[in-house]
Amino acid sequence: AEAACRAAVADGAAALVTVGGDGTVHRGLQAVAGTGVPFAAVPAGAGNVFAADTGFPADPIAAAETVAAALREGRTRPVDLARLTGPGGDTRWYGAVLAAGFDAIVNERANRMRRPRGPRRYDLAILVELARLRPRRYTLRLDGEPLECDAVLVAVGNCASYGGGMRICPDADPTDGLLDVVVGGRFDRRTLIRVKPRIYRGTHVRHPLVSSHRARTVELAAEGITTYADGERCLDLPVTVTAVPGAVRLLR
Repeated sequence: AEAACRAAVADGAAALVTVGGDGTVHRGLQAVAGTGVPFAAVPAGAGNVFAADTGFPADPIAAAETVAAALREGRTRPVDLARLTGPGGDTRWYGAVLAAGFDAIVNERANRMRRPRGPRRYDLAILVELARLRPRRYTLRLDGEPLECDAVLVAVGNCASYGGGMRICPDADPTDGLLDVVVGGRFDRRTLIRVKPRIYRGTHVRHPLVSSHRARTVELAAEGITTYADGERCLDLPVTVTAVPGAVRLLR
């Protein structure tokens, strides 16, 4: 899918429209980021948070009609993206949220499991990793300002939501040129289980073990973490995340 998107843009496509969830959007963004080629997301997947957080209708038919009208009228709106860069120069773009803590570890565990299939695999992965839960030492630099902490969760958001509607970075705005960084500190298992439902409302940021930050550039390092962006497996830490204003133009 990603190769097809890149080929379409290279061949001079007038616009790129993905039909699917956040993983499909993530593939499309790799092709259009920074090119000026208009982009749209018709939500038709398990998780559609980028489409929702950037103003596309939740109904796929209504979203397609919105895209068609924008194409007819030549109407686009600029939206920021986040650029993820590894120490070797590898680069990925994402539109929603970078997970770099317990949530990423659960994804990594689930992807290594062959059984059971479907959502139960993730439920089992959560139970396994909860039993192994421990804070890790993170080193961050937020626009050059150092921050070291022990944490179980670190998320870097261009948009507010991930995971099908959890508002992990509730104040993130994909048009402000900034990244929102949410850090969940030294949670134990019982406290994390109690706080998790609050993520859907975005009220977890009021918990005393949670801190929120905002920056244009975030350098993030920790041992043994593979990041997930838009729900897709990305780069191992350490990484640098940069907000790129107006990196994509949306058809809406």
